[in-house]
Amino acid sequence: MIENSKLLISHPTGNTFVRALLQECEKQDLLAKFFTTVGKGENSNYLLKKILNRRSYTIPDEKVCSQWFPEIWRLLLGKYKSQEKRKYETDRSYELLDKKVSKNLDKLNISSIHAYEDGAAHTFSRAKELGIRCSYELPIAHWGTVRRLLAEEAERYPEWIPTLDSIDENEEKLHRKELELELADCISCPSEFVLQSIPKSILNSKPCQVSNFGSPFSQNNSTIRLENKKILKILFVGSMTQRKGLADLFTALRILKTDKLSLTIIGQPLKPINFYRNQCYDFEHIRSCSNEKVKSTMREHDILVLPSIVEGCALVQQEALSCGLPLLITRNTGGEELIDNQKTGFIVPIREPNMIAEKIEWFIDNIEDIHLMKSYCIKKSKDYSWSKYAQNLISFLNNQQEY
Repeated sequence: MIENSKLLISHPTGNTFVRALLQECEKQDLLAKFFTTVGKGENSNYLLKKILNRRSYTIPDEKVCSQWFPEIWRLLLGKYKSQEKRKYETDRSYELLDKKVSKNLDKLNISSIHAYEDGAAHTFSRAKELGIRCSYELPIAHWGTVRRLLAEEAERYPEWIPTLDSIDENEEKLHRKELELELADCISCPSEFVLQSIPKSILNSKPCQVSNFGSPFSQNNSTIRLENKKILKILFVGSMTQRKGLADLFTALRILKTDKLSLTIIGQPLKPINFYRNQCYDFEHIRSCSNEKVKSTMREHDILVLPSIVEGCALVQQEALSCGLPLLITRNTGGEELIDNQKTGFIVPIREPNMIAEKIEWFIDNIEDIHLMKSYCIKKSKDYSWSKYAQNLISFLNNQQEY
């Protein structure tokens, strides 16, 4: 490890993997500052932490640098605005934070920066001038891969086009994405799928690695349903889009035409709910719920099906594993390493409803064996921890600093 090295971390919203890295950096006394939009640290007053809830962090408050506007207005008024306007304001919030970080770099005694897609172009440009090392995390497949795959989906399922929200990003934003990759000194990704989506000119010119996301800790791993298992209970969790492969799941269920299964969907619809119900026999729909409700619902089901067209590494897969749910997924979910064939689930190719139907039928025919698969799933989930994820990132960055 480089002596006296300090790291700045920047992320607009602070999600699960950012929190894991913050916690480990603070533990190792590596964290200089965390820049975000709305956020407070652990020693801020109780009322403020209660109000912010998901924007509070387990690091000292003095290490959190916030830029509340315009993010706070986006959060308060977003539901009253169009999807296009919300998208614009999200991009604006990201870029304004990026600019703020870049303007503060010369005031901080740091050796490295770790930043994320859509929030690093200005920061990295200034960091290069100051000799600060730039560590970059690409949490989802490269935009070129995303755009190509979703454009192909628009041709396959024209009626699903309103659910494909990443095929019309503006050229200025795409230019910033490319600049971020070019300026980065090293790049981390959550899955092999994301890693291989990086343009070869970038992939072959600088250190790039996979740092697997962690699995959530589950206190209650008892997942075996007690009722007579005559019905396979399928769960889908995610936005109700064709990026998540929902149209292919519906097609697979129409192919099966069986009364030996039920489907539950947890997710936000992007079209009227009747649009979805017209394509599939009756399913239970849960629009949104707490993470605890998601986990309890998982424990009431037999398998998670996620036939995504493009992801980074869908965290719901590891949540499902930790609750004992076998997976039926595509490689493009980023969860390929989670699958031990016929033990923790199956991988199917994208755009293959027939193979989805075939594997669901396998589960129906072997429903009594699912309890054994559940044990394998729980054991597999324990191979992935958030501390390992964060330690991997820190080690990777430190190794690059030595050269």
